Formats: sequence, C-alpha cells, structure tokens
Amino acid sequence: MAQAAVQVDPQGDALLSVQNIEVIYDHVILVLKGVSLSVPERGVVALLGANGAGKTTTLKAISNLLRAERGEVTKGSIHFGGKRIDRQTPHELVQQGVIQVMEGRHCFEHLTVEENLLTGAYTRRDGHKAVMQDLEMVYRYFPRLKERRGSQAGYTSGGEQQMCAIGRALMSRPRMILLDEPSMGLAPQLVASIFETMKRLNEDEGVTFLLAEQNTTVALKYASYGYILESGRVVMDGAADVLSANEDVKEFYLGLSGSGRKSYRDVKHYKRRKRWLA
Repeated sequence: MAQAAVQVDPQGDALLSVQNIEVIYDHVILVLKGVSLSVPERGVVALLGANGAGKTTTLKAISNLLRAERGEVTKGSIHFGGKRIDRQTPHELVQQGVIQVMEGRHCFEHLTVEENLLTGAYTRRDGHKAVMQDLEMVYRYFPRLKERRGSQAGYTSGGEQQMCAIGRALMSRPRMILLDEPSMGLAPQLVASIFETMKRLNEDEGVTFLLAEQNTTVALKYASYGYILESGRVVMDGAADVLSANEDVKEFYLGLSGSGRKSYRDVKHYKRRKRWLA
C-alpha cells in the first residue's frame, strides 16, 4: 500500500503554524475568522484577549478537542513539526508531543496527586524507569506536589491542582504545551510561582508554550511574542515588549494610559480609539 504524502509546514522553521483557520460550532456559529499564528521551537507565545475572544477555541482547534463540543475547523490548516495535524486525533497529537492543559485544571478528583501525574504517561512506551525519572523531575519543579503526592487531588488547593495539571502534561514528555488560563482563580503569588516554573521548564527542559491568558500583564512579562484576539480575529501581534509599550494595549488591556487608569466600559469610545479596527 502506498504511503500518504507528508504535508509540509509552509512556514518551515515554525514548530507550530496555524494558517488562516475558521472554526464553526453546530454547523452554524462562526467563532474563529481567519486566525493565523506561529510558535517557534522553544518559544513562549501568548494568546491574549478578553473572555469570549476565541483563545480557548484556538487552543482546542490545535489540540483537536473541538469535536467533543460539536466544533470543527472548516478552513485553513495547522502544522506541527512540519506535518499537518488538524485531521489527527487528540491521542495521536499527544504521541507527537502536543498536549493541552485545560482551563479549570480538570484533575481526577478521586485519584491521588501521584496517580494523576502517572496518568499523563499512559501513551509512553519507554518503560517504568524512564517514567519514574520524569516523575521525580516533576517533583523537582513542583516540590509541593511531592509533599501532597498521597492526597486525593479533589482535596488539594486550586494552586496545587494547577501544578498537578501541568505536571501531568509534563509526564507525556511534550514538545509543546497549550496552557489555557493558568492564572484563573489563583492568588497573585501563586500565579507568579506558576509562571516562573513555566519559564524554567522552557529554558531548562526546552518545552515550547502557547499560552492563552486574560492577564495580559503577567503573560507579556513571561512571553516573547503575543497575539491579541477579539471576536475570533487576530487584531494585533508583535514582540512582547512592543505590545507592552503600545498605547492602545496599555489603555485597553493593561488599564493604563498616559493620563492614568482608564475604563473601557464606554464601548463606542473603545472601538473608535483602537487603531487596529480603523
């Protein structure tokens, strides 16, 4: 039987390339409208925007979790490591090194912390010793999980559950983690700790991150590049320091401007001021 032709990533050097995708739910509702982005190997890229902008849908389009919600990519293409992946199953994507950490943590509440972590290694075929080595690696990055390894995950704190969810993803030995709203519902000190660990994982372990986050300030602090989504479209992108210094981003996403703190409740003024909607 002839082998199927390998479909090559048109951007070449990007680990992940999303090209002009559209996503429709229930065959009717158009959610993403021509979204394109790329993530370099060992990069940290932020996907920014308000609630409902399309950040989670973009991540689920990449990880192919849309079908469980009656959604599908109807146009465009997604490539990872030079191969087209938007027609593959989530299981196949995990085996290739792409895994999503869902918003809201989603630990298995009745399993212990360690049992949760070990479920992340279910696709691996490299033996018990290698799995145990990676478990110890997770405990080095998240020492709190080692202290709580025998506790039921449902009785741990929100911060511990977020650590557990990231640790479980690491147990699959991913090349890329899609991290959805990791700061949601957590105290600022915990948020800083989790983002610092993400930075260390990126620098020391070479894990690439695509981060969907409403907290623009913290996301741009740790990412090298960012895309801003509104109503299912990319309305601005650029280096993190450039976006942080942009007056429109400062006013409408960081809540700051040259005249002090602003509110964007005045939607008409908001839309009139944003240069990218002109």
